[in-house]
Formats: sequence, structure tokens, C-alpha cells
Amino acid sequence: MRIKELPIELRPREKALTLGVDKLSDHELLMLVLRHGNSQMSVSQIAHNVLIKSSNLKKLGAMTLEELMSIDGIKLAKALEVKAILELSKRVGRAEVHNLNVMENSSSVIEWLQTEIGHENQECFLVIYLSVANKVINYEIIFKGTLDRSLVHPREIFNRAIKYSANSIIAVHNHPGGTLVPSEMDIVVTNALVDAGKLLGISVIDHLIITREGFYSILHQITRSST
Repeated sequence: MRIKELPIELRPREKALTLGVDKLSDHELLMLVLRHGNSQMSVSQIAHNVLIKSSNLKKLGAMTLEELMSIDGIKLAKALEVKAILELSKRVGRAEVHNLNVMENSSSVIEWLQTEIGHENQECFLVIYLSVANKVINYEIIFKGTLDRSLVHPREIFNRAIKYSANSIIAVHNHPGGTLVPSEMDIVVTNALVDAGKLLGISVIDHLIITREGFYSILHQITRSST
């Protein structure tokens, strides 16, 4: 069914104006973003195709332009619009987290990290640099690829910490496969960072594993295991 064939109160735009955008379903939000269909397919069907291809949005953040354009009804213009909206979402999260106290707003930080690297198809190692008041000074993705101690060298990480005059750091990396179980290398890297931080007087508050749907504290596991 095409949008103009729907009752007015069920049309995504009118429903958003009346009830608010947050009241729309995933399908309705996609219809609003995609705006219109084509001669062969309604926008409702295209939105449905996107939901199926993205596993109900779970994989949408990691989809490339080519993957989006492989969906029936999605051509370059619509694929670019979707990618632009996803990028805007990331940038809103970055703006909100800057200068945020991570201890008082941990849920907001986790949501931002899930948006930032939780949907990536390859491992990303990100470091958050914090002030004495535990506020975010800056963050950097140090590298992308399989986590290895030789790649995540404490010197590179703590040189940046000194550059930003950071009092502490939080290390973060994602598991594209979705598991929240730390590997032996995850623990090795965590211990190396903690030891280096002690020597420099820059504490490692945590090392987090991030996925699309959750997070795990490696440092807290190590702490529990040693007590």
C-alpha cells in the first residue's frame, strides 16, 4: 500500500507531527527517511526490505553503500541519505559526550560507544582521555584490526595522554562477532596498559568490550580474579 492510500492518521509524516517522531515504529521511521517509492515498489515495501536486509536495523550501521544499494528499491541517492543520517547520529553522540563526566553519565558513554564502534565490521581500539574531574577531553581510534599487544603499544597511547594532559584513560575495543567474552590477548593488553599507566601516574579506569547490544568490563574481571 502506498502512503497516499493510507488513512491520514497512519501516514508517517502526519503521525510524527501529531505524536512525535519517537512514537514511530522502525518501519515508519524508514518510510519517513526514504520518503517515496518508485514505479515498481511502494516506500513501505522498500522500508520493509531494509529491515529484512539489516536484521531489523541491527546491521544497518555497518552496511556499506554497496550493501545498501543491493536492497530492492535503494539506489545511490537513497543509500547516501541513509549513510548521512547514520553519520549525523554518530556526530550528535560525539558532541554530547565531549566534556561529559563519565562516572556520572556512564549509560550515555556506553550508548555513544555502541554508536561509534559497536557496529563496525572489524575490531577498533579506541581510547578516551579524561581530566582530573573524569570529563572527556578527547578520544581517538588508535587502530583497526585484530587486537595484538604489538599493535596496541602503551607508548603510543600514553604519549597522547600526555599531549592532552589527561589524568586517566578508558580503553575500548569492539567485538564484531557480538561476544562479550574477553580473549587472552584482551587481558594481556589490559595488564600492559595498567602497568604502564602506574609508571606514568596516568590511571587506566577500565578496558571495555563493546558490541551492538552490550558491553563488558575487562578490568573489573581482572580485579575480581585477583582478589
